[in-house]
Amino acid sequence: MEDTDAFGFTAADYSTEIGIWPDNWDAFKVFEAMSTQWRTGACGVTGMDYSVLSGVIRMCGVPISQRQTIFSDFRRMEAEALQVMVEQRENK
Repeated sequence: MEDTDAFGFTAADYSTEIGIWPDNWDAFKVFEAMSTQWRTGACGVTGMDYSVLSGVIRMCGVPISQRQTIFSDFRRMEAEALQVMVEQRENK
């Protein structure tokens, strides 16, 4: 018999795929492309290097009319990622 969790689910019941809603796809592409641009200091990660962001947005093919929206979405993703990193650091 397979191991089950507290609710009776097995590993096969969980998907390893992550779905991205179409409305978020461009913001995700930009965020993923910026994944090597984290700035760090003595206390860890402090945020993204925005000096390269406009070039990355262009290289990801985001239309000019959508760039302000993508920038706002990107900042929300950055803030959430920073919060997760803080929580991980505190739980060590």
